[in-house]
Parts: sequence; C-alpha cells; structure tokens
Amino acid sequence: MTTPLSATPEVGTVLPDLVLPPVRRQILADYAEASHDHSAIHLDAAVARAAGFPDVFAQGMLVMAYLGRALTDWATLRRVRAFAARFVAVTYLGSELTCRGTVVELFEEDGERRARLDLIVVDQSGEVKLRGSAVVSVE
Repeated sequence: MTTPLSATPEVGTVLPDLVLPPVRRQILADYAEASHDHSAIHLDAAVARAAGFPDVFAQGMLVMAYLGRALTDWATLRRVRAFAARFVAVTYLGSELTCRGTVVELFEEDGERRARLDLIVVDQSGEVKLRGSAVVSVE
C-alpha cells in the first residue's frame, strides 16, 4: 500500500513508487483471462519467436494497468479525471517494473482544483516501458 494523496500536493510532489514482482508467464496468462486478450504473441513462445521476438512479452495494457494501480493507490479512482499512456518499449519476461509519478502542474478547471502528473514505468535497468499522464482532483 502506498501513501495516499495529501490534501495539498505541490508541483514536484512525487508519488510513492509501485515496485512490482518480475513479469512471469502466469501473470500474462492471468491477465489474458481477465482481459479477454488472448493474443498468442503474449502466450505462445513459438508464435512470439516467429514474429521476431525472443519469447512472449507482456500485454501493453497490463503495463498500463500497473501504472493505473500506482495512480489510484495515491489519488483513488474517484479523483481521476484523465489518464493516458504511450507504450515505449516491449516488456519481456523477468522484467521488474517500477511505476513512478510526479505532480507537474496545479490548476483549476470546472470549479475544481486539479493536479497534472507525469507518469512512467521503468524496468530494473531503467529502460522506459511506458510514459503516461494523468489529471486528478486534489480537493
């Protein structure tokens, strides 16, 4: 569990890191079942190799879901006004992912005080896997 959103974050406030266990085949299978994303490239090593990859790799939306979890651990789902991500690199088996975020702007919109965040997912070597952004209510 991470530390929840304080009542008055400032520009530069850093969200607690969400450090995840290594990506394993079972995680990919579980996510495929939950999301109904049974794309063989994520589940069948022969299919992944035929496509030029060394093995199966994580579904992009799984990595985005991890980032969403880091965000909602901090801000709670009811505060989220926007959440977007751009996939940067493939996440292979064994990757140890860390989700991070920083408040980069405070502003008012629709009569509500909000924070804009830059979000990122990196692996154990620091390679960026996903970049994201979010807007949350801070009232």
